[in-house]
Amino acid sequence: MAFAIRRLALQRPDAVALRDEHGACTWSELDRRADRLIRALRAAGLRAGDTVAMYAGNGRATFEFMVAAHHAGLRYVPVNWHFTADELAHVLQDARPAALFTDAEHAGTAGRALAQVPQTCTALRTCAAIPGHGEAAPPAGFTDFEQLIAAQADDDGEPADQCVGGPMFYTSGTNGRPKGVVKPGAGHAPIETLPVASERMTRMLGLPTDGTTLLAGPYYHSAQWAFSFPVMLAGAGLVITRRFDAATTLALIDRHRVTHVHLVPTQFIRLLRLEPAVREAFRGDSLARVWHGAAPCPPQVKRDMIAWWGPCIHEYYGSTEGAVVTGLSSQEWLERPTSVGRAVFTADVVILRDDGTEAPAGEPGTIYLRSRVGAAPQYHNDPQKTAAAYHGGDGALFTTGDVGRLDADGYLHLTDRKIDMIISGGVNIYPAEIEAVLGAHPAVQDVAVIGVPNAEFGEEVKAIVQPTAGQMGDDALAATLAQHCRATLAGYKVPRSIEFRTEFPRTETGKLQKRLLREPYWQGVDRRI
Repeated sequence: MAFAIRRLALQRPDAVALRDEHGACTWSELDRRADRLIRALRAAGLRAGDTVAMYAGNGRATFEFMVAAHHAGLRYVPVNWHFTADELAHVLQDARPAALFTDAEHAGTAGRALAQVPQTCTALRTCAAIPGHGEAAPPAGFTDFEQLIAAQADDDGEPADQCVGGPMFYTSGTNGRPKGVVKPGAGHAPIETLPVASERMTRMLGLPTDGTTLLAGPYYHSAQWAFSFPVMLAGAGLVITRRFDAATTLALIDRHRVTHVHLVPTQFIRLLRLEPAVREAFRGDSLARVWHGAAPCPPQVKRDMIAWWGPCIHEYYGSTEGAVVTGLSSQEWLERPTSVGRAVFTADVVILRDDGTEAPAGEPGTIYLRSRVGAAPQYHNDPQKTAAAYHGGDGALFTTGDVGRLDADGYLHLTDRKIDMIISGGVNIYPAEIEAVLGAHPAVQDVAVIGVPNAEFGEEVKAIVQPTAGQMGDDALAATLAQHCRATLAGYKVPRSIEFRTEFPRTETGKLQKRLLREPYWQGVDRRI
């Protein structure tokens, strides 16, 4: 048996562990399939500490693969399934995984990416079918996921030498390419620590270990993973949606008696826009905790959600690098509507001035985190970026570049961000990546990408372009540049609007002053991020 779910398979063998729109599997079925997958991964030559990549949508097979990888001591890379073949190829080249898991919907893009980096994923390339998708067999070069499982015999004993694996999430980089966030331990921690850590985290978040989680966002987002996968290992059943739909979300919560869900502000907005009759039919009485984060939530949206769903709504502040750091209840937020909570989870918050001294209460500065559990995140293959994120030589204080202040009671208030980043719909977007693509077009002399306010997504991507001599800055060129971006960038990174200018504000040394470009769009907006 897979160690972390052994007791669940014995105590609740017929209870549902995983459910998606195509069916469900029980704890005993999940345990059996995970055992076979562990053996299949080892039969392919994978060993503890190896890396595997996942380029697939939300679904039962995806989580089965993660369960097996986690017990086999593998580091698995959940790749954004919106990535183009070029973007996926970069991640594969950087992470150098020995295996790739995909599904029928994304196998075509995966195949094109592998053609660019054929030296990767040579041990195993497996593809899960999607019921009703129409594929009778996996594409050439891929092993059928079900055949991979069926090829391994059932065995009453547990797979030998299990140890704890874990994810390496890629977060967009300020230099234009995503970087993997490495946390030490994958392939080394004893398997006995896995259920203990999962239950501790679940209880820390105030989630019932015998409840039901709704996954309403992509598992490749570290927050969606953190609020679903470890909670499942602790004993909560998981209802998986492939894509978010507001009305479907309400129906699933009531139908499956969902006790907890992670949402982002954009999803709140879409829920609030539903027809009154749909909203009034929602009971929601099973909900114990609704966590939200990943992006600033408009105050009125938060008030409306609390008025509708009640005090089960909690907010957190965290990051891929720092995990969940602060927490804030509905009542606390109503008393401090600009706060994201106190440090109550895995790290302490320290505010530093630019000179490196600690700022007193009320004074803004760079937000640094000090881990309480000895975690020391690093950026894969980027020691310079890692070194720049730490303060001092002891490696104790880490920052992602956010700016904020602590009040007298220790509550954190976000005020700005130092790094050049856009958060749209809870997703981090780094302008450098988009600027590099646009700057390569022959019609572009200079370019700056900024975030401007968007009522639904918080921010949206805007490109400001100086055309080359002889080029007309018109709608035709804007359409050409947008199509140029779509060829190599995921759709959510493509600028929603492109503005043309003849010159950019620069300092005497030539440094672009993006602040002057952003300010006109944020005038009259009661937030800076």
